[in-house]
Amino acid sequence: MAKCIDSLLVGGEDVEIIIVDDGSKDRTAEIADRYQVLHPNLVRVIHKENGGHGSAVNTGIENATGVFFKVVDSDDRLKQSAYLKVLDKLRELSGASPQLDMLLCNYVYDKEGEKKHKVIHYRSTLPTDKMFTWEDVGHFRKGHYILMHSVIFRTKLLRECGVRLPEHCFYVDNIYVFEPLPYVRNMYYMDLNLYYYYIGRVDQSVNQKVMISRIDQQLRVNKLMIDYYTDKENQPKINAHPQLRKYMYNYLEIITTISCVLAILANTPEDLKKKDDLWKYLRSKDYFLYLRLRNGIFGLGVNLPGRGGRALTAGGYKIVRHFFQFN
Repeated sequence: MAKCIDSLLVGGEDVEIIIVDDGSKDRTAEIADRYQVLHPNLVRVIHKENGGHGSAVNTGIENATGVFFKVVDSDDRLKQSAYLKVLDKLRELSGASPQLDMLLCNYVYDKEGEKKHKVIHYRSTLPTDKMFTWEDVGHFRKGHYILMHSVIFRTKLLRECGVRLPEHCFYVDNIYVFEPLPYVRNMYYMDLNLYYYYIGRVDQSVNQKVMISRIDQQLRVNKLMIDYYTDKENQPKINAHPQLRKYMYNYLEIITTISCVLAILANTPEDLKKKDDLWKYLRSKDYFLYLRLRNGIFGLGVNLPGRGGRALTAGGYKIVRHFFQFN
């Protein structure tokens, strides 16, 4: 946590650091309060009852006074040189017309025990160093999605779009980078390795065993994303730009695939039934979306029949996991 906060302090007085102590039982409150005493003009601490990661992000959005908003998890950090360049650009664009809605940078899988770290970039997908819209967006490669690590939103946009993350639930960052997108018009991409995403701990939420044990929370997030995507009130905004619609479909597809793979890896009758129930839920919400996802390459891959089919799916997942190094 100290490493994370120290990496943010170099931004100086242009940055408001809101530390949300979400009812932690460790030394979080003590460390946070110490930073607030040492840096009263930069650091603001909010102590609250435990509500989970989503509740902490909601609290940050509610209390932020800055023009732009970024979530940085307490075990991650920002690279100083990239951070200062991003702040310069945000300062330049903060009063510009048209107004900037979302800025993106690269992120790095800072995996414990690994000397070489995988960088996720968007240089083949997004225009670099200039303002652009959805019409200018290219094809997102598999594994190169917009994640919480890569994105900075305009604060008012987050409030205007009404995103509200569920409490006491992991994996809500998928909602955070999904629901605001139809409200995003103007974007900017800087080809900089800004965010270092620390992974590799056995107790981490993205650890495979931990994800399997929390499959109900993954499924909850997945269904909320289905609800949002199929809601008739959201359809005009989603369909306003073909590239936006395509991206949101692809992101929903990969989240649904992950949910199904986790159920297959758990390999219990109860969890396999949860996978089938997810497809039934999708079918009840939008039959044509169900058919499209079910008959896509991922849908077919996670619905191979029998034990042999499930074994093939699990084997394919291991290969992809090794290649992308995502947990």
